[in-house]
Amino acid sequence: MELVASLNAALAGRYVVEREIGAGGMATVYLARDLRHQRPVALKVLDRDLGAALGAERFLSEIRVTASLQHPNLLALFDSGDVTAGDGSVCLFYVMPFVEGETLRRRLIREKLLPVDEAIRIATTIASALDYAHRHGVVHRDLKPENILFHDGQPLVADFGIALAVSSAAGPRMTQTGLSLGTPQYMAPEQAMGDRTIDARADIYALGTVTYEMLTGEPPFTGPTAQAVAAKVITERASAVTLSRTSVPVHVDEAIARALEKLPADRYQTAAEFAKAISAPMTGERRATRPSWVRDWRSISALTLAGAACAAVVVATRGRGAPGVIPVISSSLVFPAAEAPSVDRGFAVAPDGSRLAYVTATAVDGARLWIKSFDDGTEHPIPGTEGALEPFWSPDGASIGFFANGHLHTVQTAGGVPATLGPP
Repeated sequence: MELVASLNAALAGRYVVEREIGAGGMATVYLARDLRHQRPVALKVLDRDLGAALGAERFLSEIRVTASLQHPNLLALFDSGDVTAGDGSVCLFYVMPFVEGETLRRRLIREKLLPVDEAIRIATTIASALDYAHRHGVVHRDLKPENILFHDGQPLVADFGIALAVSSAAGPRMTQTGLSLGTPQYMAPEQAMGDRTIDARADIYALGTVTYEMLTGEPPFTGPTAQAVAAKVITERASAVTLSRTSVPVHVDEAIARALEKLPADRYQTAAEFAKAISAPMTGERRATRPSWVRDWRSISALTLAGAACAAVVVATRGRGAPGVIPVISSSLVFPAAEAPSVDRGFAVAPDGSRLAYVTATAVDGARLWIKSFDDGTEHPIPGTEGALEPFWSPDGASIGFFANGHLHTVQTAGGVPATLGPP
């Protein structure tokens, strides 16, 4: 109530805030009345800590880019600004139309599953809005059922570009706030790994996830914590939609599977391509299902520790040889006593089979990550990874994720400071 009073005092003559109608990870939403145009609006106030990290001028400059977007399935941005609360803190806000219809989340809670034709209609309509925005250089970055509203049966995408504006305004400070952008179940693998270079293909992944959920009743990856979900997004492949719902056409299943590819280069490159693929059966041969590079290597091989030395025999696919033939490569590695892997803390082979990520547990340095090459046997530690558990590789092999102190972290294999992907 204190914030509502502060908002009304600061926005007097422009808006009257009536009541809170929702809250999310980045903002609290209020029903307000636009006094100039005599219409109801949704006034969204950013989280105070997030707003403090951003700075008003930078955020408001970034958000102006989204105000120019005009598409029948995009919820428009009416206004934005900043107000000073009663405690002296600055609150950043933006204003969008108030839609009385329900969100896709509410509809999924009520219906659980949507008819196949209806799910395809919604997905293609959203894809049209995404394609328009992408062609104008704006990426959503947080597409999910909560951000999809229905007005007279037509889906509208809300908060378009807000996450991008927040990310652009915050820069490196975002990691320092402990807040992360996006929702784990709908994040593309590159987002889950903390990659700051996010493009339109992350939205295509999110739309594939939303479509998957409309047809099966849940996202492809779930878990008890944000870290557990993010780890699955990075390392596991989604089950086929047709395994849980046989009425889904094969071409729809295949379109979703391609949208959910781990590497952006393997997905549809535009939302329009996804819309076309999901709307009509594919022509020609069916797209081959590619095997997952990520495996639980402890079920394939074992590390045997013996005094001062440790040998590892790992079987890996290396992508060599004639087309269509997957060779089996056996490598034997010897580890000095001070660098011996701790099997209990986990290890993982790189997607291309060239390197092993493992955790040591010596009395001198404690547990931390190391990388060892299968080709020449060289190894090196990764600074800043003390206390590491359960390492796993990104699909492109450029990063390693790991758990430490109850958090999920990621670090570039080429070097750099590990990044924390947020609290549980």
